[in-house]
Amino acid sequence: MSLKDPRRRPSRSVLAVLCLASVTAITVDHQGGEDSPFEPVRDALGNTLAPAQESAAVVARPLTEIPDFFTSNKSLRDDIAKLEAENQNLRGELATTSVVRRRAAELDGLLNAGKESGLALVPARVVAMEPAQSFTHTVTIDAGTSSGIYPDMTVINNRGLVGRVIAATKRSATVLLLADAESVVGARLGSSSEVGFLRGRGTVDGDARLDLDLVDDAETPGKDDVVVTWGSRNGTPYVAGVPIGIVEAVFSSPRDQAKHAVITPFVDFSSLDLVGVVVNAATEGDRPVIQAGELPDPDEED
Repeated sequence: MSLKDPRRRPSRSVLAVLCLASVTAITVDHQGGEDSPFEPVRDALGNTLAPAQESAAVVARPLTEIPDFFTSNKSLRDDIAKLEAENQNLRGELATTSVVRRRAAELDGLLNAGKESGLALVPARVVAMEPAQSFTHTVTIDAGTSSGIYPDMTVINNRGLVGRVIAATKRSATVLLLADAESVVGARLGSSSEVGFLRGRGTVDGDARLDLDLVDDAETPGKDDVVVTWGSRNGTPYVAGVPIGIVEAVFSSPRDQAKHAVITPFVDFSSLDLVGVVVNAATEGDRPVIQAGELPDPDEED
């Protein structure tokens, strides 16, 4: 008698019995409802497997939330980028508004300066400044011979004397600043009308100072006395009466018996923007001339 092969498949009768038993169990369980004889077994299995099912859900949750994470993260980045762009636009608009307001204030001051002095002015903007290592301190303005501007013309702004034109092309001009070490201006004390010569120190930052030596050594400038231009023949290169600065300090030299005054200029040479070139009132050019107290039409200007 031969032994049976252990790998032999179960007989069909065994499979039939198992199927019948499964059908019977399902039927009994369904008809029993909550009173099903299998309910205690189901509860026991649920209590045993619940912790494992909960742990599996905790482990699987981050994996299922990955698509939502990337979607939310991208939306958040888009919102941040949009807010940053809006903030940048607002800063740009604020800066532009500030520049316009500052220039409007400078223009009003320039008009008042022209009105008080009776000067005719060609308005211009400073578009370039010589580097600090340059031997001279000059700026370039956006108006030239086509606007009636030529060398040896006085340049002012809403605060006072800026300098004089030393070169001009059709569309631009070079202005030597009052603070340059090569600049020499005839000056007059406002209180006594005493005259002298004023020289720059070659510094154009906020600490710029000028030196004044009076012609009459016996005169002593007073502290906080206002200094204005003495004026040149025919008003070139400097017209008379333009404010320059105030006396900050006075020093005397026993050896030379001379009085030397340090002047604080009214003009901030490091932040020049809108200036006016003094011209003849009858000057004609490609931009209007500001007569005393007259506002030019912006549509007529380049």
